[in-house]
Amino acid sequence: MAHVFVFLTTGFEEIEALATVDVLRRAQLDVQTVSLTGERQVTGGHQVTVQADVLFEMADFSAAQMLVVPGGTVKYAEHDGLKQRLLAFAQQGGKVAAICASPALLGGIGLLQGKSATCYPGFEDRLTGARLQAGSAVVVDGLVTTGRGPGLTLDFALALVEQLAGKGKRDEVAGQLLLAH
Repeated sequence: MAHVFVFLTTGFEEIEALATVDVLRRAQLDVQTVSLTGERQVTGGHQVTVQADVLFEMADFSAAQMLVVPGGTVKYAEHDGLKQRLLAFAQQGGKVAAICASPALLGGIGLLQGKSATCYPGFEDRLTGARLQAGSAVVVDGLVTTGRGPGLTLDFALALVEQLAGKGKRDEVAGQLLLAH
């Protein structure tokens, strides 16, 4: 079973975080939400407060197969532990995904060098080293997945399902959600 960690910080984009968690769990993947705030309760950008499964400091990433960073805020880039974890994980061949503003975080730590990527409009100049795919909803380039923004979250989440559980599981979950395959 895939072990996926979705990071939450103050101001996170609720659609991107919660819909991604929902879709991954519908695919029967093991998903944990991880608070970067030092508190289990984290409030998103639209004042929706959720309880994270675990604090960053207590998380056991040893079985991780994918790390996911929703958007909504640039605060993710302020968390040195997250940046170090993402970089080390990617260097060890782990899958990393980011959507909306958060591909800029990946660009800032060098994970987009020579990769195709997309992001929320206005953050393109922060995708350091990337080959920009501005009009794309989701871009998968090797072990790095980037998504454009909140309205495209289901596309993003289904791309993650396909990477972790195969196209058949992706199609099954898309069908349950009444989405075209």
